[in-house]
Amino acid sequence: MMFSRKCYVNYILFCFILCLAACTTAPPDNALNACQIFEQYPNWYWAAKDSQDKWGVPVSVQLAIIFQESSFNANAKPPRGKLLWVIPWKRPTSAEGYTQAIDETWDNYIRHSGNTSASRNNFKDATDFIGWYGYQAHRRAGVPRNNAYDLYLAYHEGIGGYAKGTYKNKKWLENIAHKVQVNSWRYDSQLKTCASKFKKPWWHVW
Repeated sequence: MMFSRKCYVNYILFCFILCLAACTTAPPDNALNACQIFEQYPNWYWAAKDSQDKWGVPVSVQLAIIFQESSFNANAKPPRGKLLWVIPWKRPTSAEGYTQAIDETWDNYIRHSGNTSASRNNFKDATDFIGWYGYQAHRRAGVPRNNAYDLYLAYHEGIGGYAKGTYKNKKWLENIAHKVQVNSWRYDSQLKTCASKFKKPWWHVW
């Protein structure tokens, strides 16, 4: 049976999409244990450490925000709304990937960070984004880069919204920010026992 050129192209495209899906990194087995996360994915430690060294946002804070936003799911997106309570409809925002950054914020990051090929589905880019955002929040609104609570509020509300105190009438958001802070403390405590075990890969030596 002969395939038309169009069918062949569609078949190749389908196979390519399947390969991409297969290559997506699965969430860590124990997302609440920093040592086990980095034992499973050692390159993630050095991605987060690079971001910390560059922007000043601790690894533990980066992990806490990513856990809250996507549970380390590279393909995370907000659930679709329902039309007439039944029919799947549009997603409420353009949030995507590890950081759940929306298109506008991600494009702003690409424009100003120099990371022109960044992807929201790439863990290294995600940690660099969080570091960059934390640095902007610190520079523009005085948010301490090691304060996961306030940094998450600025992350959720936008730096301008945080400066205006838009979170103050959102008890639910303050409760989530408190969870992020607690998780950051947990990750930090865990990392103190294991960070020295992660050896630099060869490309960090040079």
